[in-house]
Amino acid sequence: MMKKASSLSELGFDANGASSGFFRPVTDGGVTPTSPHHRRRLTKVSVIGAGNVGMAIAQTILTRDLADEIALVDALPDKLRGEMLDLQHAAAFLPRTRLVSGTDMSVTRGSDLAIVTAGARQIPGETRLDLLQRNVALFRKIVPPLAEQSPDALLLVVSNPVDVLTHVAWKLSGFPATRVIGSGTNLDSSRFRFLLAEHLGANAQDVQAYMVGEHGDSSVAVWSTVSVAGMPVLKTLRDSHSSFGEEALEGIRRAVVDSAYEVIGLKGYTSWAIGYSVANLVSSLLRDQRRIHPVSVLAAGFHGIPDDQEVFLSLPARLGRAGILGVADMELTEEEARRLRRSAKTLWENTQLLGL
Repeated sequence: MMKKASSLSELGFDANGASSGFFRPVTDGGVTPTSPHHRRRLTKVSVIGAGNVGMAIAQTILTRDLADEIALVDALPDKLRGEMLDLQHAAAFLPRTRLVSGTDMSVTRGSDLAIVTAGARQIPGETRLDLLQRNVALFRKIVPPLAEQSPDALLLVVSNPVDVLTHVAWKLSGFPATRVIGSGTNLDSSRFRFLLAEHLGANAQDVQAYMVGEHGDSSVAVWSTVSVAGMPVLKTLRDSHSSFGEEALEGIRRAVVDSAYEVIGLKGYTSWAIGYSVANLVSSLLRDQRRIHPVSVLAAGFHGIPDDQEVFLSLPARLGRAGILGVADMELTEEEARRLRRSAKTLWENTQLLGL
């Protein structure tokens, strides 16, 4: 019986010169189109962790045509091969992207961007910081060989608790802080914008609103800068709704923070929103779009955070092909800055427990 395989080569058909019967080369001054003179540089993205989040990210990157090659890495070989085959079988409906997979980090060699999603799954009722100790040991196995295979790559951390694990990845990789980024509150800010847009009857893309600080319970909603069409939203809401006091604002912030827990409680995990969020970051990074995203960056020295606290948390950052191109020094109210420093203190206390 013929063995199962993902290509004709694996089925025993020699691939050498297979296209010669269909395509005849065209020369131009003695240079063929397949020569290095004509070959453009391909973009490679690696996704470490083929769970629900990792595959949602890979699928979204694939459908948005953001990479020429996607490498998938996971510890479970059968599941990994199944996921790769499932995507490969959709090749006729998708952009031409090479898909490779393996349990060894060597498959990621030469990556332009490596996305780490591997980690223990957050269970209902568990906070993101509860995941810390279970995931740090895993990062010690993943990050050093990943950095060795792709020493010039950008490193994007998605695993939770993302802020502390971005610090861990920075330390273990030896990369400059500009090339180590956490997905941070990019998704939290989208949830924030969605709630406001629904209330205002507007498109979420037209709402400027940021969540900053920890991707988690101590995140800060920056109400002072929320705007639609250049109009300050908070003032307008308070003028038209007497109910928009501090308690109501905290209720909205809490709803943003708890929305992930709600999804986890209902379906067991989150996947689609984080897939779109990360693909959004990948586009800004690899296409050098210079867009502003609230992502986890080295925040020491910002908004009164002590210079000796090497803490990663989310601030609006300009992203491009080189990674973090700059961080917006937002004008926060004193209360917002105080909450941000409190968020930083929480994260720094957890980071110090690691002894890195």
